[in-house]
Amino acid sequence: MDLRFPEDNRLPKWKISLLQGIVAATIAALLVGYWQLQIGQHKFYAELAEENRIRALPIIAPRGRVVDRDGRVLIDNVPAFTVLLERDHPQSLTPAHLTRIAEGLGLNPNKVLRDVRRARSLPRFQPVVLKRGASIDDAAFVASHQLEFPELEIIQTPQRKYPLGEMAAAVLGHVGDVSEEEIARSKSRFLPGDIVGKSGIEGEYDRVLRGRDGLERVVVNSLGEQVGELGAIPARPGRELRLTLDLNLQTVAENALGSNPGAVVALDPRNGQVLAMVSHPSFNPNWFATWITSKEWKQLLTNPENPLMDKAIQAQLAPGSVFKIVVATAALESGTITPEFTVDDTGETAIYGHVFHSWTYWENVPALGDVNLHRAIVFSSDAYFYTVGKMLGIDKIDYYARHLGLGRLTGIDLPGEEPGLIPSPAWVERSFKHPWWPGETISVAIGQGAVMVTPLQLAYALGGIASGGVFHRPHLVFHSELEKLDLDPPAHGTFDFPLHKQTVKAVTSGMWGVVNQGGTGAGARCPGIDIGGKTGTAQVVSEGLAQKDRGQFRDNAWFVGLSPARDPRIVVAVLVVAGRESSVAAPIAGQVIKAYYAEQQGTPGNPVNQQLQAQTAPAPQAKQADPKSDDPPQKPEK
Repeated sequence: MDLRFPEDNRLPKWKISLLQGIVAATIAALLVGYWQLQIGQHKFYAELAEENRIRALPIIAPRGRVVDRDGRVLIDNVPAFTVLLERDHPQSLTPAHLTRIAEGLGLNPNKVLRDVRRARSLPRFQPVVLKRGASIDDAAFVASHQLEFPELEIIQTPQRKYPLGEMAAAVLGHVGDVSEEEIARSKSRFLPGDIVGKSGIEGEYDRVLRGRDGLERVVVNSLGEQVGELGAIPARPGRELRLTLDLNLQTVAENALGSNPGAVVALDPRNGQVLAMVSHPSFNPNWFATWITSKEWKQLLTNPENPLMDKAIQAQLAPGSVFKIVVATAALESGTITPEFTVDDTGETAIYGHVFHSWTYWENVPALGDVNLHRAIVFSSDAYFYTVGKMLGIDKIDYYARHLGLGRLTGIDLPGEEPGLIPSPAWVERSFKHPWWPGETISVAIGQGAVMVTPLQLAYALGGIASGGVFHRPHLVFHSELEKLDLDPPAHGTFDFPLHKQTVKAVTSGMWGVVNQGGTGAGARCPGIDIGGKTGTAQVVSEGLAQKDRGQFRDNAWFVGLSPARDPRIVVAVLVVAGRESSVAAPIAGQVIKAYYAEQQGTPGNPVNQQLQAQTAPAPQAKQADPKSDDPPQKPEK
């Protein structure tokens, strides 16, 4: 019996082996993939999942407020909204995608693309600031396009507010986006999108005012909506800063200068405190607090009167006859002349074979005749100072002018101060490769030629001369404030260049006569107030050319007023660009000085000087602070 079974329909052995191999390979691949997910790339996928679930939002620190000497607010913050662009998935931020976002928010697409490129080196949790000061329309756009643009986020942030508008804009400064150069210099202290001080007090004390931003971690869903919080690192607000400025005096100075281009500086020469600082035309710093439009930026850049320049510390111009006070001081201190030295002013003076004309010649004013130092200052005799300048020589003029505060920085706590220029033989040789020509000394002696000063320098110099040669560094932040902020006051606080009493008496008597004895500064006279000063009318072209077209080449008008004329409590320097006559500048200083005394008495509109106080019952007064101290006196209680 045949017990063999029929052969089964089985797969060939080689097929079974192949199938087993495929199964084994599949299992191996799954194991490898599982290992990669759970172990090899665990950190990567964990971070990716975390980014899908957790979002980091910055908490912007409010900048510190800035107040005047009496605590009145000059710079503040207001609530605003900022649109952020999250970069959790940078691959989705294509140029086309970003362009649609920019158009929806009314932004320049090129700027948005540039900002996103700049942020590539930053961690992904660091968002890009797209728009500050977002409007209701911007907020509506973000909310209504959350599905299309889930990377957009809108947060509440503090926005800089300048309640004075254009008033004091040059000295207070403005803020703006940090530049790439500032980021590079900061050594990682700044990040793209940060707001920093760009000019004025905002720029000089940015480290104090800026504070430190915080961070908030929130849980979001797949639509980007916040569904929970994971804690926050609080922001540290910036420190408040109290300035020496007096808002009342600043307002008077602004209004007095009006629409005239130029500058006004009011300074307390006893301690260097800046009481008012005006630069016209001005600009609105609120433009820079959000996004300045191209129209506004073009308007500022193309204005020929340069509103972005702080003319109080940056306008370097010939001082004209105000410089005669410096020459007079040099001549007396060096023993070149005595106050009794006289010159016959006929309107024309021949020196070095050239005829130099006095201002009386061009203005058809009768010649002054014999003038001594007092009359030469009172009536601004060019002939007198032509002669004295020749006797002094350029080396002595250069030496004394520099030691009296000109041709160098005053050291004020503002960025961008210009040093001016006092010409010298060494400067001419270095700049023009030729020796000094003696005839140039004659022009320098009356504040023309290559002499250049700023309004602040003139206030600093004449205040120091009238104070006997004691020069206090001008400053806008009280030294006591700096100590509270753990900042050291600048080392070069006081500079002494002692002057003889006879020199100070002769020069200040002349400046008193300029205002009170029918001199060129009579417009600054205020009944009952002791005011001295000196006028200056500085040519911008030669007199012959100016005579052909007075409208195009108008002289700059200067006046520096002091009160009292000797040992002054206030010095006011006024520059009116293209003002033509110094008579335009003198009344401006008079108004500021009058307002100063009204402020001191606490009764606006009723200035009282020491003489009147001696004749009448004293008004209620608080204890006066030491004038050498940097702390302001307290006002009397009402």
